Amino acid sequence: QVQLVESGGGLVQTGGSLRLSCAASGRTFSNYRMGWFRQAPGKEREFVAAISLSGRNTYYADSVKGRFTISRDNARNTVYLQMISLKPEDTALYYCAARYTNYPTTVESDYWGQGTQVTVSS
Repeated sequence: QVQLVESGGGLVQTGGSLRLSCAASGRTFSNYRMGWFRQAPGKEREFVAAISLSGRNTYYADSVKGRFTISRDNARNTVYLQMISLKPEDTALYYCAARYTNYPTTVESDYWGQGTQVTVSS
């Protein structure tokens, strides 16, 4: 089992920044590819970003490319999502996910956190 706990969400104005953290415990963190997802009210959960085991490879949704940066610290068992130039449409519950055999997806992830709320005011 892997437990994932997100933190760092909050209320921010348009153009502001936040850094989300996802702390993992339970199994060897460096064996899991990690991802960030988000779900806005009335919408389906969507992919935001993913990162490889070493952190060398990263992937982003087009909607956040150039504004969000995913990173990981395997020594601290933590994955981060740095968000800048936030927009009201970024408002959502943000989740981290872990997957052992491949990158996490909205339908194929081994573990999920409980989420942290990000609200961007206009």
